Amino acid sequence: MDKPIWMDAPEPHDFDAARHYLGLVLALELADTLVARLRTSPMQFFQAKDLLRASQLPLLGRDNEHVKSDFHKVDNGTLLSPVLLVRGRVGSYPLLVADGYHRICASYHLDENTPIPCGIADMP
Repeated sequence: MDKPIWMDAPEPHDFDAARHYLGLVLALELADTLVARLRTSPMQFFQAKDLLRASQLPLLGRDNEHVKSDFHKVDNGTLLSPVLLVRGRVGSYPLLVADGYHRICASYHLDENTPIPCGIADMP
């Protein structure tokens, strides 16, 4: 891809979404700690194919409504928000996608090798 499709930093509501998700799978105190770490995390870049593999999540299809919505954003020149991740084993998962799963899948369909900006918090 020759034009940028990613924002430089996550939007404030992305951190709220990450907290809601993490609060479902972790204790709320730990979820709050991880979101605080995500807020200060520098962006790192990973390919969509590696993010899916590390998170052990299936690729959502092109027909998924959220993936399609991200395609429309890219087509209209609207930049996508970076992805928020938690690294470290939670149950059987080595990587949690705290926010941005559909954006990873959309990026994969557009070009699985394009670097995706990610904020990462390590499990304590």
